[in-house]
Amino acid sequence: MMVATATELPRKKVDWAALGWMFLFFWYMSGVTQLLLFVSDSIRWSGLRQTLLLSGFWMIPLLLFPAQARKLAGILGVVLCLGALPAFGYYLIYGQDFSQSVIFIMFESNQAEAAEYAGQYLAWWMPLAVVLYGLGGWLLWTRIRPVVLPARAALISCALIAVATIGYPARYLVTEADFKTGLNKFEERLASLSPWQLIVGYHQYHQQLTNMQELLSANAKLPPLKNLVDAHAGQPSTLVLVIGESTNRQRMSLYGYPRATTPKLDAMRDQLAIFDNVIAPRPYTIEALQQVLTFADERSPDAYLTTPSIVNLMKQAGYKTFWITNQQTMTERNTMLTTFSKHADEQVYLNNNREQNAHQYDGAVLQPFSAALTDPAPRKFIVVHLLGTHMRYQYRYSEEYDQFTDRQGAPAWVTDEQLPTYNSYDNAVLYNDFVVASLIQALSATKQNDLLLYLSDHGEAVFDSPDRAMLGRSEGKPTAPMYTVPFIVWTSAQWRANNSADLHANLGKPYSSSNLIHTWADLAGLSFSELDPSKSLVSDAFVERPVLIGNPYQPKSLIDFSLVKPKGRIVLDDQKLVQAAPIH
Repeated sequence: MMVATATELPRKKVDWAALGWMFLFFWYMSGVTQLLLFVSDSIRWSGLRQTLLLSGFWMIPLLLFPAQARKLAGILGVVLCLGALPAFGYYLIYGQDFSQSVIFIMFESNQAEAAEYAGQYLAWWMPLAVVLYGLGGWLLWTRIRPVVLPARAALISCALIAVATIGYPARYLVTEADFKTGLNKFEERLASLSPWQLIVGYHQYHQQLTNMQELLSANAKLPPLKNLVDAHAGQPSTLVLVIGESTNRQRMSLYGYPRATTPKLDAMRDQLAIFDNVIAPRPYTIEALQQVLTFADERSPDAYLTTPSIVNLMKQAGYKTFWITNQQTMTERNTMLTTFSKHADEQVYLNNNREQNAHQYDGAVLQPFSAALTDPAPRKFIVVHLLGTHMRYQYRYSEEYDQFTDRQGAPAWVTDEQLPTYNSYDNAVLYNDFVVASLIQALSATKQNDLLLYLSDHGEAVFDSPDRAMLGRSEGKPTAPMYTVPFIVWTSAQWRANNSADLHANLGKPYSSSNLIHTWADLAGLSFSELDPSKSLVSDAFVERPVLIGNPYQPKSLIDFSLVKPKGRIVLDDQKLVQAAPIH
């Protein structure tokens, strides 16, 4: 390797201004988009931080070969600019960060669909913004000039830059227990920068796609449910399952919370069956929904891999199936959800943000939901998966729903430091109320044999207790708010006329949402050999049983929710549930 020396391009001291222009030039390519995302409050500052930490890597060749600094900067600048344009353009159109989810959507959509979708958002000024973006890069390039260091100093400086930028995040490749985990963490640190954003995005997309295709292939081979009978066969019907996120029913005025966090649902209370003792099996989305959407439960946690999902059930019953989601699409965690969505006939993916902490309002589901309602198929099953009240709560609602801003209605034990978070969660519940009520109102206009069931995947602890100032969820330290979820059913007049089921008979009975598929089948008028009426909350044959929470892969950790303090645990043996000794 040839290193220029001070005799070739003599300078008496370090040109710090030139170093600054170099860094600014390379930061500009990726940093502008991340700065716009941060300033617009679309995401937190992690992406901007990473561009500030890592952009200096590209200065290395300019320091090693100062005589070629301008030329090298030009070549690298073109490459970086071309790599950054997709993310910049995507922000201009959608206001979101570029991710592997975007790549997934690009490959899932045909050219006509993509053009039509983008055309809805494309404005006249956006091409001008792209031109100005390129012009800004060119202007910075004109300020590039050589920075000459003694050969030894140049090598040491470049080594330090390499370690500080790429070397530090690369530590995960050797410090993590397995290479895959380390690689994922390393890629996460690069995912905001050009051209790594495209490279990492495609690698993660391909990785998750392979996993998803394996799951879909296994699902396609599953045998159908046995002896399926539909009591409403041939009757036009729209059945809707709305899945919330991180919503604790104890923070809903519909369930007695003193703050008016659900005014719209409160107003239609007489139209709803409000179940007030439903518990999520686990406090995490994927782990909970693997049970909620399938025949899996605490005894058979892997049954989601070997039995039909609720979407499979409805397709077998002759329904056209839709999945509308505002959850992230293609991440390591959410691939399982995307797999469930692919069981449906049609999918609408609304949230392609790389980070969960991004402004992505659930109101986005209303338009595609209305479109699904107008689909000519006479029998439709629609799943709407909301982002609900997921952390960070301030990202879940628009400004007009920022209603709870002071201590009025807040418990006395909530500290001044905790109060903004406590209030923002209630505001998120308020916005969630608007979305769920809007879905019900849209469905009610069809005036058919219609039904909507809303539940949350799990709850959330948000300083709900004076003795446990807990925020978030922890399966190892369970509290009631992490598991208590809303569970409400709305039915049309025609549905009530065609069904004799008494939805109000078991409103207060303890129930685990892991058994949802049995309740759903009853509501839909479906029967099959695998159906267990004793697990249906709307069946006369319903049997109360201990509601278990905890990790089913560690049976000794399972506890009865009634002992959630916890004071005791439930241990599974081959035949029965056994009450174990109290936990101290």
